[in-house]
Amino acid sequence: QVQLVESGGGVVQAGASLRLSCAAAGVTFSSYGMGWFRQAPGKEREFVAAIRWSGGMTNYADSVKGRFTISRDNAKSTVYLQMNSLKPEDTAVYYCAAKKYGSPSSAKSAYDAWGQGTQVTVSS
Repeated sequence: QVQLVESGGGVVQAGASLRLSCAAAGVTFSSYGMGWFRQAPGKEREFVAAIRWSGGMTNYADSVKGRFTISRDNAKSTVYLQMNSLKPEDTAVYYCAAKKYGSPSSAKSAYDAWGQGTQVTVSS
């Protein structure tokens, strides 16, 4: 069973950068596609970015394209989300998720396991 632990959240000002990490345990990490989602207060959880199990394909929400970059280090069983030029509307709890094989998906239902989340707050 996949265990996911996110880290790297915090409080920053608009325009700053943060890098989130998600460490996986309990499975062969290189077999899993990974995704990042976020949920703001009062809103549904939404897709942010995803990366194929091999790292060769990525997918981004339009709202973060050009600002966020997803990457993975299979040797460390870790997926990252580099967030640049942060905006107040990026404020949310960020979750990583894992899915067995397949292409990077924006659908929550495609993922088999979820982390507990890490808070990102961007002040104006």
